[in-house]
Parts: sequence; structure tokens; C-alpha cells
Amino acid sequence: MVANEMGKCIVDSAVQIHRETGPGLLETVYETILTHPLRQRGFQVERQIAVPIEYLGLRFNVGFRADLVVEKKVNP
Repeated sequence: MVANEMGKCIVDSAVQIHRETGPGLLETVYETILTHPLRQRGFQVERQIAVPIEYLGLRFNVGFRADLVVEKKVNP
């Protein structure tokens, strides 16, 4: 599956979840819920992955955390 198709599946799932649950939930709730339909579609999904940052030749191993990483390619 190409990145555009994966992106469409991710966005479609996120929109459906938002329609069903409405606004106002914590981000972590949406993140947790979104993991389920993506895995049902057969995607490998990882949550809260540390992403290193390099600045002026220095490497910081925990620069930030990606909420979700799908198929080791897409960070929704």
C-alpha cells in the first residue's frame, strides 16, 4: 500500500472516531481509540515513540514523541 492510501485510511478512521465521540476528549483518548481501527485494517501501529533530534552536532535521544507511527512510515 502506498503512503497516500495509508494516509486516507488513517484520516478516514480519525474522522469517523471524531464523528462518533465528538470534540473535547483528551488527545490520548483519541490516540488510544485510533489505534484499534488501524490495527483492524492490518496496520502495524506503535504509540508514543521517541524520535531523536540533532542540533548543532548534538544528538538528543528523546527530542519529542510521535503519538502514533503507522507501518514505521506515517506519523499521524
